[in-house]
Amino acid sequence: MVTVLEVPAEVFIGRLAEYLKKNVKEIQPPEWAPYVKTGVDREHPPMQEDWWYIRAASMMRKLYKSGEPIGVGTFRVIYGGRKNYGSAPEHFVKASGTTHRKILQQLEKAGLVTRVPGRGRILTPKAVSIMDRIAYEILKQLAAVRPELKKYFE
Repeated sequence: MVTVLEVPAEVFIGRLAEYLKKNVKEIQPPEWAPYVKTGVDREHPPMQEDWWYIRAASMMRKLYKSGEPIGVGTFRVIYGGRKNYGSAPEHFVKASGTTHRKILQQLEKAGLVTRVPGRGRILTPKAVSIMDRIAYEILKQLAAVRPELKKYFE
């Protein structure tokens, strides 16, 4: 069985973002999404128009990879970065909590994530099934290009 961790992350996140955009109506960027920075360490808002779906897909992959509940605070650390203070030394700062909280709430409303009280959120079996199916499709397409991967489908 093919899992999410066996396919390239950037390809998987792109495909999952497309799936979320087309098939999950509960996940919609708020009206303020085009104007907001994702953290105080950023100079500009994200350049991609569908960055909300890409971040949601990335967060789902992180939840899949972890296997344990992850909360908003941990996502803030994961997506944080180094803030430029001019001539002073740079320091690590956390990312915005609102964007990650809203994405998790939308994923929860869609039935893809469930809350574990006091610990964070974890993927539902429905989400794991969707993600594994997308990973299988990606590996099958890669096998058409790379013959050494065909052994996984015999």
